[in-house]
Amino acid sequence: MDAHSTALPTPFSTLIRTASHEAHTEAENSSFMGDMLGGRLGVSAYRRYTEQLWFVYRALEGSADALADDPVAGPFLRPELARTPELERDLAHLGGAGWRSAVRPLPATEAYAARVAECARDWPAGYVAHHYTRYLGDLSGGQIIRGTAEKTWGFARKGDGVRFYVFEGIGNPAAFKREYRALLDALPVDDLEKQRVVDECKRAFALNTAVFRELGEEFGGGGASPLSA
Repeated sequence: MDAHSTALPTPFSTLIRTASHEAHTEAENSSFMGDMLGGRLGVSAYRRYTEQLWFVYRALEGSADALADDPVAGPFLRPELARTPELERDLAHLGGAGWRSAVRPLPATEAYAARVAECARDWPAGYVAHHYTRYLGDLSGGQIIRGTAEKTWGFARKGDGVRFYVFEGIGNPAAFKREYRALLDALPVDDLEKQRVVDECKRAFALNTAVFRELGEEFGGGGASPLSA
């Protein structure tokens, strides 16, 4: 046997990360988040950003019950990941008790949330692509955002205003991410479907980048979020 015949196949979690690297890098290198967390924008920009996350996560988590028994998406639905209640607590802190009457999605946010909802309804493997790009990003680069936001606007450490980034039910994020990647590696779909999932990951990063571009335009800059799955 030669080396090629004995080589192990590349794990899907590695393929998905490698294939989406370019879109991921574009998101990381855009300027809105750098401007905001660099102190060049006020807390109103952070509040507006948090509002957009709320629309996306309502779409992502509003479908969880319907997908709980799905053989493809179901294993990824962990209650300790849920972010919508934390986002609502942050928005109440940032905008007061009447925050719901003031929030509005950007056009790019509406498109992003609509795509997440469409995948949840019609294509569970595509839903997994969005689940992966969001939650592993929150557990990685999101922690950088939390620490900087605490220093920039004086939020209590892991308190109201940054609770979105605090996963109280996950004691060991590194171990959790390893388990998550093992689920990706075991995804019960064929190679063609896996390629479609990779393409949807790229689309998810592009949708995210579009949101940050519109936020940047609104606040005089441009850009996207530093995610790191």
